Amino acid sequence: MSIKKLFKKLLAPMVWGNLLAMAVVVAALFVGMLWWLGVYTHHGEGIEVPDMYGMAYTRAIEVADSKGLIVVANDSTYNKALPAGCVVIQKPVAGMKVKEGRIIYVTINSLTMPRVALPDLIDNSSYREAQAKLQALEFKVNPPVLIDGEKDWVYGIRCEGRNLSAGDMVAKESTLTLVIGNGYLGDELELDDLMADSLLTDPATPEEGLETVDEDDIDTFLEVFEQ
Repeated sequence: MSIKKLFKKLLAPMVWGNLLAMAVVVAALFVGMLWWLGVYTHHGEGIEVPDMYGMAYTRAIEVADSKGLIVVANDSTYNKALPAGCVVIQKPVAGMKVKEGRIIYVTINSLTMPRVALPDLIDNSSYREAQAKLQALEFKVNPPVLIDGEKDWVYGIRCEGRNLSAGDMVAKESTLTLVIGNGYLGDELELDDLMADSLLTDPATPEEGLETVDEDDIDTFLEVFEQ
């Protein structure tokens, strides 16, 4: 086939009509797909997540339910500046567009103050060391109570009049009182000191209450044996 005849066939109206029809079909399919995706995913539509920060958990459930959303508490924390049982963190965040029925996960402010184990400080540390460790654990420390013992050595820890032991679970920010030595170890008498004191006593001194006898007053007797 000559090149002239080939060009003549390519320029025929039927060929261009077929190509145009194919282009129209492809474009229609593309537009239809976009429309279907928009309908299926509700593109551009959604429910705005309400701001639940500081809101009581029961109230947050009511607010979310009114918008077709679900609230689930999946964690807890403690913030003394906020009321117990309120929402502290939420995901998704407030203002985000979500679908109906979306679950909003929230972190609730704990109803009770968290507790920590008391470290091994009793008869095992100095006052300054124990005070620093307790304050690092967010405990409050009262002025210490002094007792006879090695100076600044920790002999006990008290909380509201109760004596604590290592490992006891104590609420954070509790006020603790350290019982420490005042440096006075008391009077300790050694055996050698007692013996030294006994040697100072005059052995020639008669005991009080005993009568002394003069040698001149002692009568001598001669023992006589029968023959």
